[in-house]
Amino acid sequence: MAKLAIYNFGLFVAPYDSAEVEGFRLREPVNFLAAETAQGFIGRSGYDGEPGPESWGLQVFPRFIKGSGFETAPSSLSLWADLETLMAFSYSGVHADALKHAKNWQLEKQWPALVLWWTEGRPDWAEAVERFEYLHDHGPGPHAFHFKDPYGQGGERIVIDRARVREIAALNAERHMDLMAQVLSMKA
Repeated sequence: MAKLAIYNFGLFVAPYDSAEVEGFRLREPVNFLAAETAQGFIGRSGYDGEPGPESWGLQVFPRFIKGSGFETAPSSLSLWADLETLMAFSYSGVHADALKHAKNWQLEKQWPALVLWWTEGRPDWAEAVERFEYLHDHGPGPHAFHFKDPYGQGGERIVIDRARVREIAALNAERHMDLMAQVLSMKA
């Protein structure tokens, strides 16, 4: 059965260990825990040389990193059961709080915020970056899309079930009450 893959990428306003990015740094482990305990989460790639899950191949970055002065950048790669479970996690609760503050930590994007695609296997970083750049260059389609123009497993355009998203978000909110209280007390 196909799974939904998501890759996102951004550039920080300052180095990862700087005071300007502290709000992101504080939230990152809480966001990972919220994702891992969210309805529909299947798995995520870790990062070479860091504790946690294994990296899904050698981590590479889109061409948009060139000229930024950074060798690495915030990015993630994960698998979800479907669009509704991913959307419920992404735009409510703990992760929504991080998105609300992202403008404090990341440069304004001149590229897509994320890319989605259906996969039978486990993607690697190189495939994720290829699809991300494809979405930027060609727009959404069955090969690479986003929430605003979603595609189904068969390559057809679909409509996200918003009522189901709200139901799943409510379930996640119950699971993540303690995590949400924790992030609301953090520096933005």
